[in-house]
Amino acid sequence: MQATTVTAADGVNLAVQEWGNPHGPEILFIHGFNQAHLSWLRQVKDPQLAAEFRMITFDLRGHGSSDKPLENERYAHRNWGDDIAAIMRATSLRRPVLVGWSYGGNVICDYVRSFGSEGLAGINFVAGATKADPAFFGSGRALFPDMSSEDLATNIASTGKFIHACFERQPDQQDFETMLAFNMVVPPRVRAALMARPANRGDVLEHIRCPVLVTHGDEDRILLVALGKFTAGAVPGAKLSLYQGIGHAPFWEDAPRFNRELMEFVRLANK
Repeated sequence: MQATTVTAADGVNLAVQEWGNPHGPEILFIHGFNQAHLSWLRQVKDPQLAAEFRMITFDLRGHGSSDKPLENERYAHRNWGDDIAAIMRATSLRRPVLVGWSYGGNVICDYVRSFGSEGLAGINFVAGATKADPAFFGSGRALFPDMSSEDLATNIASTGKFIHACFERQPDQQDFETMLAFNMVVPPRVRAALMARPANRGDVLEHIRCPVLVTHGDEDRILLVALGKFTAGAVPGAKLSLYQGIGHAPFWEDAPRFNRELMEFVRLANK
């Protein structure tokens, strides 16, 4: 892994990491709300993926090792799309596949809204937030208000419950502790700012003109499987891959299947 820092258009420093084959087809992974690039370890450390693909991860603004400004305006939707563009330029990504988990779906929509999809080989929405409609929200989202609490005990307790809600197949104790650690790096005011962003209307999806794979677990308690079905129906030509008995994190809960499908998708998208 090679680590670097990319400065966004508004001066925020983003922690970026590069993995795998430097000459292979390109994948840019975008993690979810409250997470970090470490969410993707079962992908970037997979021997087959690493041998064939050039993989870029990063910590979203406000997350992980990236800068964490506290002003709400730093989390406006235009900044997310600008961040992806800045990373693509700085790492010389020519035509990547974007893989966006959960809140990463919002980030991809923000990028497409500002820059279009012409420069992308493809998009993989992984339990992706593509439209802010309460009809698509699962019971786990009820934890969000306490996750923005300035009371540390309340924050830790609700964040732990949120992590468990992300999985139908639960992580072991060591993985859970790692996840709790990088979730707690995100300040409460940043969490609140992310939730305060303008609602994603889902209007961008019909304008996507690159191959799209929609991956969703049918036991997702954060964003219901109905959202995955909506996304697949809204994007022209999108393919839907449903994971039976899997929660909000199919890339973690069934990494072998996810990695296999991602490899196949990236290969096809680059033909």
